[in-house]
Amino acid sequence: MTTAARVIGSTVLVTVLAAGAYVTADAYDLVPGMVTLAPLPPEPAPFPTAPGAVPPDPAVAAQTALDPQAPVPATGPVQAEVDALVDDERMGPDSGVVVADQLTGEVLAAHLPDVGRVPASTAKLATAVAALGTLPTDQVLTTRVVRASASQVVIVGAGDMMLAAGAGDPDAVVGRAGMADLAGQVARELALQGVTSVRLGVDDSLFSGPSVSPGWDPDDVAAGYAAPVTALAVDIAKIRPGEYPPRYSDPSLAAAAVFAERLEEAGITVEGQPRRTSAPGGAAVLGSVDSAPVVDIVHYFLRTSDNSITEVVGRLVALDQGLPGSFDGASQAILRAIGGMGVDVTGAELADASGLADGSELAPTLLLGLLELVTDPDEPVLREVAVGMPIGGLTGTLSDRYVLSPARGFVRAKTGSLPGVTSLAGTVLGDDRRQLLFVVMADDTPGPGQWGARAAIDEFVTDLAACGCR
Repeated sequence: MTTAARVIGSTVLVTVLAAGAYVTADAYDLVPGMVTLAPLPPEPAPFPTAPGAVPPDPAVAAQTALDPQAPVPATGPVQAEVDALVDDERMGPDSGVVVADQLTGEVLAAHLPDVGRVPASTAKLATAVAALGTLPTDQVLTTRVVRASASQVVIVGAGDMMLAAGAGDPDAVVGRAGMADLAGQVARELALQGVTSVRLGVDDSLFSGPSVSPGWDPDDVAAGYAAPVTALAVDIAKIRPGEYPPRYSDPSLAAAAVFAERLEEAGITVEGQPRRTSAPGGAAVLGSVDSAPVVDIVHYFLRTSDNSITEVVGRLVALDQGLPGSFDGASQAILRAIGGMGVDVTGAELADASGLADGSELAPTLLLGLLELVTDPDEPVLREVAVGMPIGGLTGTLSDRYVLSPARGFVRAKTGSLPGVTSLAGTVLGDDRRQLLFVVMADDTPGPGQWGARAAIDEFVTDLAACGCR
């Protein structure tokens, strides 16, 4: 055998032996490969069915729908309840009352229902209906800061009087948008432009006319029942926390001062004091923050009866109709809006949007018309007014009323109170599961305070809830 042949043979032998050794190692899973002596793996389990793909069980309503077959209260017993209320000395000599069945619209009992009276804060029902009937429910109020010049930025108010002094809270209504968040955006933009120092202007020209209604009692303003209505404010212009604290006389400039502090904290020097100015058209936006949506703002003022925020919403309704964002513009726009929805506004007068000013006059039948609208199943957007009203014994301005009453939790109503004036308008669910609409207005009640008239009205509504009235 030649040397070449021996070399080739040796090479082939080595290769064969090496291959055999590798196959053996592969069989014992000592090296990577396709050969194995391990037992076959078990069949894989079937792919699991996702819980979300399983048809859900039928939803069970927390509260069943009203039964149209539930007995309608007879007019005689309900009228007797109305007569007893009107004759109650705690109500004074001048009351208007109307009670109707929600499903049929039938008026079951009444006393002088067409006579106009001072509505107090039940006027807020008209503002709420006008707002949700004309404005997008998801509309927000966007506070912006724009670059007015090389050395000046301007904060532009859009009607948000509920700005937080610090960071905003996405789950809040008051304080949804925050000055700290706005300042952080602006500071970052200015830093990118190489700017470290600015002058600050404030543009609150969205609203016009007086910021304090001439029909408001100065003592009410001093007591904190309302703030001057401007297009920009922090925490509804409160000087300190509380339900009715003192308010800043110029909410816009006070808010601008807070924004200046936040800018300083974010690293931007603010030269001088903020001053009113007009933002130039087309100015570059450096930052913006959004309020809670309109529907949440409406719920807020219905629940708390906040006068200032109601006035803001009234101005938004006016601006939407091309009217001035003022007390007069809002009053005109609200009546126009609810009249366009079929509510009879003949003889109605509104001096402001909140019911705080002297000079408003609404009839119980007008408020009843609003209640009929907001409880109409064909008006799902307006239903937000019905569900936004305080609940007896539980929420808002009714949280301390009906607490021990069997009607607790079954009354939803808007309160109204001024010196010598007490009113309540809303819905009550009776023992027979018949929902009634009621309006009570008394504008010559004996003092001091309104506790006697409130107690008489609450007893009346409790009797309506318990009344089989057949």
